[in-house]
Amino acid sequence: MTPKQVLEFAEKNGTKMVDLRFMDFPGLWQHFSVPLHELEEATFEEGLGFDGSSIRGWQAIHASDMIVIPDPTTALMDPFAQHPTLIMICNIADPITKERYSRDPRYVAHKAEAYLKSTGIGDTAYFGPEAEFFIFDDIRFDQNAHSGYYFLDSKEGVWNTGRDERPNLGYKPRHKEGYFPVPPTDSYQDLRTEMTLMLEEMGIIIEAQHHEVATAGQAEIDMKYMPLSTMADQLLRYKYVIKNVALKHGKTVTFMPKPVYGDNGSGMHVHISIWKNEKPLFAGNGYGGLSDMALHFIGGILKHAQSLVAFTNPTTNSFKRLVPGYEAPVNLAYSSRNRSAALRIPMYSASPKAKRVEVRFPDATCNPYLAFSAMLMAGLDGIENKIDPGDPLDKNIYDLSPEELAGVPSVPASLDEAIAALEEDHEYLLKGDVFTQDVIDTWVSYKREAEIDAVRLRPHPYEFFLYYDI
Repeated sequence: MTPKQVLEFAEKNGTKMVDLRFMDFPGLWQHFSVPLHELEEATFEEGLGFDGSSIRGWQAIHASDMIVIPDPTTALMDPFAQHPTLIMICNIADPITKERYSRDPRYVAHKAEAYLKSTGIGDTAYFGPEAEFFIFDDIRFDQNAHSGYYFLDSKEGVWNTGRDERPNLGYKPRHKEGYFPVPPTDSYQDLRTEMTLMLEEMGIIIEAQHHEVATAGQAEIDMKYMPLSTMADQLLRYKYVIKNVALKHGKTVTFMPKPVYGDNGSGMHVHISIWKNEKPLFAGNGYGGLSDMALHFIGGILKHAQSLVAFTNPTTNSFKRLVPGYEAPVNLAYSSRNRSAALRIPMYSASPKAKRVEVRFPDATCNPYLAFSAMLMAGLDGIENKIDPGDPLDKNIYDLSPEELAGVPSVPASLDEAIAALEEDHEYLLKGDVFTQDVIDTWVSYKREAEIDAVRLRPHPYEFFLYYDI
């Protein structure tokens, strides 16, 4: 829509408020609202002001004034608001120069797409993330000087088979057996369908929904692939819809990679392909039906995976899932069909349009604008420098001997290691000014100070079990 069409759309839908949304640096959607009469065609050029110093990882207080500029192509009605509310995603700019703000994650994504076009390699990078999540009935947590705990519960949790539920009807998926029995064992079929239908009402095309492997309501709803920045926008709407539909039913959703001990964690496998002039470029006669370009793209991902993880798996909890020996895709190898490899070539279809690379180690705690951009830049570096991905690994990685496994590199073992790898390897991200040095430095310092040190300085509850009596 154009700005004029947005105003007409708002009037047609009886809009009372306009909700302006943007992404903070770590990856949480932010917003503020204005009455409809404050939205004019000029607003799409002049923007609206806010305090940038209150947003994590952004401006210092002495340079706090910033503006949001609504993107008219993102206008939608909010299905959850009590009063008719128009939603728009915004770009962030300097109030004086009107230049885009370098730490705005959406700007990074737009620059990544522009860089792809500038190389002549392709004109569109398609992304298809498969975000997994848990649906819980209750979550309580706290951390202070004298205590630290969390308690979570789910009516589906296998630990509740013996609870007096008056009556307890059973049908609770056992650990690692949630993929995927029919109802009544799958008790969230209708809830996921409601989420799916609401996502489609918001213009998001859904390919499938299903229960995932873990007990306690693990789920997945898959979106049809879209261009990089469009998909990043969609992933934010996706989270918004899923969390709010769950809330309406008295449930709570988390995209934490590892909220439940002893069962599968939640990842976000990301399918990627590059096209040019509406033609797919990853299909060919090479391994797995891939083109040389696609194999070089894999080479770039594998070469830079250690630093990529700082953006694709950016939380300390991410590494509770990325543990060797527990079916997580920690080993940096590629294969057709083999899901134990960090990169897979799906073989569902022989169509050139379906040929893509699946990166399996990311999770949905990432900032999608930054994570998708970083993966694209790593892959493009592989294409530009014709990086050989090495031999594929078609064996089950978990059946390899220690000697064989020693030759397979792995992702970092902690967020600290990933951040250190990013400090050492980020030149590929700076090409085309897609990521600036300031963005890299701010990401590194924020993660160390706000997350890595914050977790490292606190005693872990299990340490009392291990060491209290020593």
